[in-house]
Amino acid sequence: MLYLVGLGLSNEKDITVAGLEIVKKCARVYLEAYTSILMIDKAKLEEFYGREVIIADREMVESSSDEILSGAGSTDVAFLVVGDPFGATTHTDLLLRARELAIPFRTIHNASIMNAIGACGLQLYNFGQTVSMVFFTENWRPASFYDRIKENRDVGLHTLVLLDIKVKEQSLENMARGRRVYEPPRYMTVAQCAQQMLEIEEEKGEAAYSPTTLAIGVSRLGSEDQQFVAGTLKQLSEADLGPPLHSLVLLGKRVHELEIDYIRPFAVDVEEFNRAYELEHGKKAA
Repeated sequence: MLYLVGLGLSNEKDITVAGLEIVKKCARVYLEAYTSILMIDKAKLEEFYGREVIIADREMVESSSDEILSGAGSTDVAFLVVGDPFGATTHTDLLLRARELAIPFRTIHNASIMNAIGACGLQLYNFGQTVSMVFFTENWRPASFYDRIKENRDVGLHTLVLLDIKVKEQSLENMARGRRVYEPPRYMTVAQCAQQMLEIEEEKGEAAYSPTTLAIGVSRLGSEDQQFVAGTLKQLSEADLGPPLHSLVLLGKRVHELEIDYIRPFAVDVEEFNRAYELEHGKKAA
């Protein structure tokens, strides 16, 4: 059987008991390592699991899935995913391939950014569409996220913004020349995300949000040193939330006063936070 096992958000101990039992019995164990990362080295996983862990990068998962599925019809193979296998990203392509080969599969779920983001103090029922923010380049500035955020804001809902990571990526020159030379890993910060959002608003001018729109920067969610910083997009574009991984939540118009009470202690500047709340939401801060 092929097992898709969610690892949770932080370290080797976030795996569920059911997931750990499966990993220990599998003939091969793969770790998907391009849509997200754990905050520990692979060696710690191997020590805790008592098993070798094979890194499955984008190239292997997208181009060499047969290697992962080889023998999975007669023995057990585990495919480990940071968070939940169907949380911030899905691996239905791998399961479709398994189905074509008549390989049975099972999913072991775990916490993901999609539900753990509630720790920032905003109610999950008040979230709209989740969007992704990629690194801009000189010639590529995709802005599809903007329309989704505007749709959320138009009905008053919060927006979770997932930030880009670049792991084992090639430059265009190395790709063109067929050289297997990879760029150093890069992880987008809250400040970079907020700055890119403000740049696109300036270009679009449709008032999906503004420099005074309140947001929450989140870093290392699920870890012992997780951090929340609340402020305007302008403030967050200058904030330092430390090491990765980062994400950002844009507050919706229907934010509840209890939500505001919870996140106010995270504010960069409480007085500025209260002024922005009154400006954006037309309510006097408590």
